[in-house]
Amino acid sequence: MLITNQLQFRYTPQRAFTFPNIQCKQGEQLLLLGASGVGKTTLLHLLGGLLKPTEGQVVVNGQNLNELIGTSLDRFRGQHIGIIFQQPPFLRALTVQENLILTQQLAGFKPDKPLIHKFLENLNLLHQRDMKTDRLSVGEQQRVGIIRALINRPAVVLADEPTSALDDSNCQEVIRLLQTCASDAALIIVTHDVRLKSDFKNHIEIV
Repeated sequence: MLITNQLQFRYTPQRAFTFPNIQCKQGEQLLLLGASGVGKTTLLHLLGGLLKPTEGQVVVNGQNLNELIGTSLDRFRGQHIGIIFQQPPFLRALTVQENLILTQQLAGFKPDKPLIHKFLENLNLLHQRDMKTDRLSVGEQQRVGIIRALINRPAVVLADEPTSALDDSNCQEVIRLLQTCASDAALIIVTHDVRLKSDFKNHIEIV
């Protein structure tokens, strides 16, 4: 689960953000909704341990992320937090399967090809496992990005604007994928896409 308390981040004295307290338990889904410029991406980076707060704390599975640094933070993030970026950070020289194996290895896990194949098969991508990621369509890259975030079975899954560039039909498909694939985790979606309000009973508006 994920809990935040009195979370603040300051880039400069003139550019600072204060965020509402968040609590999202295992199996729960939360929508963080806000317009451009209110600090949504900053918040997602704080929740994922990519930024350290100026004040306050982020706790994932009982671990205060402020207490971790360097490789210990990287390892904890890889094992417990899955992040779905707008542009998935694939290594273009590697295939789909190789990118997913690397994700497991960086978290300290042994490569598990049967698990990778199961995820790929569930999202109709098994036939693309030996394809370089830059040869995939945008939709296929997005689905591989979802698998990359979920492959280590994290406790928390964070999604950054997963539907902002999609039409209504594809928007609903991606949300169904996220809600189904991340059903055992705490799923938090950060977005300005107001279409998603009807899909989530729990939401917080960031202003």
